[in-house]
Formats: sequence, C-alpha cells, structure tokens
Amino acid sequence: MTTTPSHLTRASVLGAVLLAAPGTGVAQTVDYQRAEQLLTWNAMRKVTGDQVAPAWYRDSTRFWYRVMTARGPEFVTVNPTTGARSLLFDNGRLAAALSLAADTAVVGSKLPFQTVTFENEGRDEQRIRVRLGKRGFTCDRVAYTCATADTLPVRTRYVRSPDERWDAFASGNNLWVRKVGATDSIQLTTDGADGYAYGVGSPSPTQVRRKLPSVPQVTWSPDSKKLVVPRIDERGVEKFVLYSSTSSRPTYYLYPYALPGDSIVQTYVNYVIDIATRTSKRIEGPAQPLMSFFTFGGRPVQWSPSSDRIYYTRVDRGPKHVQLMAVDANGNAPCLIIADSSKTYVIGGLELIGGRTNWRPLKNGDVIWFSERDGSGHLYDVGRDGTIKHQITSGDWVVSALVTVDEVAGRVFFTARGREPGRHPDYDLLYSVGRDGTGLTLLTPEDADHQITAVPNAPLFLDTYSRVDLPPVTVLRARDGRVVKELERADVSALKAIGWRPGEVFHAKARDGTTEIMGVIYKPSNFDSTKSYPVIDHIYPGPLISPVSDRFYPTREAFSYSMFGQVQALAELGFIVVEINALGNTPRNKSLYTAWYGDMGDNGIPDHTAAIKQLGARFHWMDLSRVGIYGHSGGGFASTDAMLRYPDFFKVAVSTSGNHDNRSYYHGWGERFQGLLVKDTLHSTDNFAAAANKTLASNLKGKLFLIHGDLDDNVHPANTIALVDALVKANKKFDLLILPDATHDLTSHPYVIRRTWDFFVENLMGARPPADYAISPPPQ
Repeated sequence: MTTTPSHLTRASVLGAVLLAAPGTGVAQTVDYQRAEQLLTWNAMRKVTGDQVAPAWYRDSTRFWYRVMTARGPEFVTVNPTTGARSLLFDNGRLAAALSLAADTAVVGSKLPFQTVTFENEGRDEQRIRVRLGKRGFTCDRVAYTCATADTLPVRTRYVRSPDERWDAFASGNNLWVRKVGATDSIQLTTDGADGYAYGVGSPSPTQVRRKLPSVPQVTWSPDSKKLVVPRIDERGVEKFVLYSSTSSRPTYYLYPYALPGDSIVQTYVNYVIDIATRTSKRIEGPAQPLMSFFTFGGRPVQWSPSSDRIYYTRVDRGPKHVQLMAVDANGNAPCLIIADSSKTYVIGGLELIGGRTNWRPLKNGDVIWFSERDGSGHLYDVGRDGTIKHQITSGDWVVSALVTVDEVAGRVFFTARGREPGRHPDYDLLYSVGRDGTGLTLLTPEDADHQITAVPNAPLFLDTYSRVDLPPVTVLRARDGRVVKELERADVSALKAIGWRPGEVFHAKARDGTTEIMGVIYKPSNFDSTKSYPVIDHIYPGPLISPVSDRFYPTREAFSYSMFGQVQALAELGFIVVEINALGNTPRNKSLYTAWYGDMGDNGIPDHTAAIKQLGARFHWMDLSRVGIYGHSGGGFASTDAMLRYPDFFKVAVSTSGNHDNRSYYHGWGERFQGLLVKDTLHSTDNFAAAANKTLASNLKGKLFLIHGDLDDNVHPANTIALVDALVKANKKFDLLILPDATHDLTSHPYVIRRTWDFFVENLMGARPPADYAISPPPQ
C-alpha cells in the first residue's frame, strides 16, 4: 500500500520534478503517488454533493439517495411535490444504536453500508434494514434502536408485479411466482429444459463463480394479471470453454457462445402467461436472435396502459430490419404496426447511446415510435393501425431519449443532441413538444449535459447537469423548465487541493477535413508550457459508444468512463492524454456513426491521427514524435490496430481484453457493425479477415503490451492468444500478461494500471519507473 507521505505538502508534491526526458532519468515515486491520488476511487473521496441516484418509495414519487458530504456519507429523503428535503436519519444516533446492537464501533461519519431497505416490503418507513458485513440489523429511525435481524431478504432474483402482490422468479428452467411474503410458490411452466428455459439463459462462468442469481426477463401487465416471458433456445449453439488454473486441479467452464457465421445462435420466442389460470400461450411468429432482447432491444416488450394489448419488437440478424408488432392480451392475432429498415443497421426504438427504450404505447392506442427513416433519429406518433399521424420531431439533430409523455396535455418530453447552435453537439438537453410536432420548447437552458429522470406520478424531472469543467448540479425541474429546488451542488475544492485539473474540450476536423469532431485533452497538474510532453491517445472505437466524457470527470454520470480510462491519473505522470469522438463514436446522425460500417478495422483511427496532428500544430508542447495509445475491450482491439495500420505514428500501445478478431467475438456485435459473415471460398478468406489484427501482425514496429484475463467470458482470451500466435510467426517482439482468474473488467485492476503506467513511462517517456510500486485497490 502506498500513500502520499504526510510530510509532503501540496506545494512539494505538485512541485515535484517532471518525469525524465527520453532515455534519461528515473520516474520518481512521488509522481506515482500523485497519480494514484487521482485514480477514480481516490478522487471520488474528494468530491461532495455530486451523486444523486434516486431510490423510490412505494408511492413512486418520493425518493431517497445517498450523497457524500464534508461530514461523510448521508442519506437524504425528498418529497418532490412539496420540495421538502431532509435527512433520512441522524448518522450519529444511528451509529450509536448500531454500535450497541452489533457490539462493535460504528462511526457516524463512516457508516459502513451503501443502501437501506424499509421493513415490511417498504410499508413500514419508520424501520429500516441495513447490513454490516454479513450481519443484518433492523433499526427504528425515530426511537434510534437497533436489533439483530434475520438474514436480509434477497430480492435480486425476483421481478415484482406492479401491484406488489407477486414475485416472479426462475428455477429449474421454468418460471414461478410467489405471493410477496409467502413461502409457497406456484409453478407457471413445466416443460422448461436445459438450453430451452423460460426467462433465463445459461449462466455465464462469472455468474457461476460468483454465485450470482439468474433474474428472469419478464414483463408484467399493468394490472398484474399476466406477464410476458421469452423462452430462450440455446440448443445446438456451440460452446466456449474457460479454465481456472490457480488450483492444483484446473477447473473448466463451458457456456454457449455464438460467433459470426454460425448457423445456430441463441434465439427466443415470447409467451403470455395468465397468473390466475396458470396457462401459457406462445405468441406466433419466427424465433428471433437473442441479441435483440438482451443487447439490442432495451425493453422489446411493452403492454398497453389498459393491459389489453401487447407490443413487441422483432428484428433479424444484422440487424437491418425492425418491426413493431402487437397482439391481444391473450397473445392472439399478431399484427404489424410499423417497420423500419436500413442498408447498415437499425436502432429499432432504442436510445442512441444507453440502450433505453425509445418507444411507448399510449392510452388511446397510439404509439410514440423512434425511427431514423429520414436520416436522423426522431419521434413519430403512430396510430393503432400503423398510420403515421405526425412526425413529432424533425431536423438535422437527433432525439437521444424519450423521457415521458403527458397524454392529457398532449406533450412529449425527450432529450436531444445537436439542435442548439454553439452548444456541444453531444450534450443531452431536455425538450417538450406537442404530439402534432408543434410548440417545440427547450427546457434546460444551462450550457451543460443533462441527465434526466422523470419523477413518477408527478409533473417533475430530476436533472443532474455538468460539463468536463462544471461540477454536477442536481435540481428538481418542472415540466415548463423552471427549477423548483436545487438538491445538490458538487464541491471539488478538496480535489483541486491535491492538484486535480479538469480536462479541456477541443475541436478538430475529421479525416475529411470538413466534419467537426470533438475531444478532451488532459494535462498534468504541474503542466509547464515550455516543456515538451509525450502524447497518449485513450481510444474506444464504438460504434455509438464514446471514450470521451463530456461531463465532469469524477462524477457518477461519468463513472464508467473514468474507471474505463483513468486518464487524469495517467496524465499526472507527465503525459498529455487525449480522448477523441471520432466518426463512429458520435450519434449526431446516422451517416456519421455508420461511417465505417463493414470496415471494423477502421476503428475511427484516421480521425484520431488527423486530430492529434492538428493539436500538435496548435500546441508546441505536444511531442508528436512520441505518441502512444491504449484502450480496453473494443479499445484493446483499436489500440493494437492503430499500431499495425499506422506503425510510424503510434510508437507504444497497451491493449487490454481486446476483441482482436471479431470472428471470435459475440455474433451480435460483429454482425451489426461489419455485416453478416460472407466466406470467399475461392481465396480462403471472408469479409471479417481484413479487420482482424492478426492479419496485420507483420506490420508491428513499436512496443506493444497485450493484457487479458484468462476467465474473460465476454471477450474470450482466444482473441489475444490468436494474435500472439500471429506475432510469434511474424517474429515480432511484444509483451504479454495473462491475469489468472481475471474476468473482462481490468480497468480498475491495480496491477494492470501500474503495469500500464510502467510501460508508457519506460517506452514512451524513456524513463525508468519506480521499482515494484504498489497501488492500493479500490475499497470493497
């Protein structure tokens, strides 16, 4: 464990000598210590008031959340309709009660739990349950008394009905329900079998090893009388195998995993089940690929508000076609409502980035439908018979999320990107518009990215807005855009005190010299414009997923990103780190994010090189003779790809968990962005081969570090091993690290982070890293 020594003042830490020039010197331990303080799990401790993740009470209007304050974590309860905000409990008094009940010291400023549950399935708001380690306690938050409780109930495997009377769960390949609070269960299906189960697929190796429950994919009717469940068919799907080799006898895990070109992939069909009669009915129609349910379709099944009709999407492999279908509540008479198609791939009613569902049935039988039929993602009012009544939104901008619909007022509320001149085109802004397309109104005037949550059963929104250089502010906002109450305003003064500095947004031109692309540039805290710095590009190619956080760095809104790249910490070692929204990343319009459809080897890298060259011409302190690149998963694929396609530009790369050959990766990914696999038997190749990194192995010139976990059940380690095989056959020198028992997510692995730092310091900066520096892991 390493921390900043207490005798090092801020001035001495930030004034430490910059890492050595190429080929000379030793990287100082103090540089690594300073960088470690900026790793996400350390930086987050220095920020207060930035996180508001609402947990709803039974009335679905009031909510509570946990927030970090200068006094430690606090639990806050909010009544949006009155604007009342108060503490859920007094930390000190609850800590004293817990200390007595647990016979251990509990400190009010460091309560050792992240969440609470209310007693009696949420009906008793006075008593809460908390967990200290493996022990559960029930506490009265008025009397401030606590007592040991039975094992806390595990709700994670259940899907509760809207009336909160039933829990649905999967067991023995079949679907069951149980009345809430009861012990007896009712079996709804009886013919489920291995590889042909209701609601769940085969567990992944990660699920098996961590003993994670399988939660069925079910959609309850609003009246809680029926549900829709997919029956998942994995019979005949070929399997992958993974080995854990850390014990005296290795353990293997088999799991179904379909690849591009496989004739059999996981599919599903939907069943309607009546709870009272315990009868089921298959909805007629061809089985569709499973990726449309779990990876593509968001919520592919929705009931009408009156529970008399079921709507569902149907897509093909590719997917180039999407249909919105409907049946009656008994699963009879399927009919087509509307369909879309594309020469590349369809979004199919999804939020462009995030996967939330962008279509909604209304009480009058209409459906608000998302489509890109005019080239941009917009909303349409579609009648019960499939007639398009109105194009609700239009223009050279995109709807990013359908938030809610006020059917009485006839207003649709949504977020969109790229409509306001002078704003960052990838910021989400909240709008309202009439269902007939009139009266479009911007509701969030603040120049920032807005994360919007509709408050159930109230005409309000929870809005957290931020930028790279603007710490998050969370407000309650009325449907006319007025700020009703400010709930939290993040304070980053403690973070700034250890040297943190926000990234800086930049603009550049893409490969075509015309299209504007954006990115963020990160500098070390002791940046000196008279010095020359090596440059590192953090890449994730997408498509439709960006490596760039356009929001404030260490917030929950950017949390997955900040763990993903740890860019500020890497910059702190004496690098300039850039992230670029290349063509393919941005969802501004379909022509941009499909720019390299069918050519996954492109990875947007021509835009990266173009932007970095423009930045180098703009900023003399960027040394373009020393450019490195790194990325994870798709970024692992892209960073190695950059070394092989542009070997004279990129000199050093660290690639973790890369899908280096999409013929060995999940079929739903490659078939969507490359197209269906087509074999060229005459030349013994196919349309995926040119994009595979192993095809270009002989091009390697620089320093390449490949890292993979041997229990990665997302991107199988075969992707990296096959590349290693090609590099060996090409007589190339490279570095390889296989992490025992490690899964796909390596981005917060302390050893991987340290080895990444060492590799860039040694090979791009030319300095010698401190020996055996140990990064403290994230707190559990």
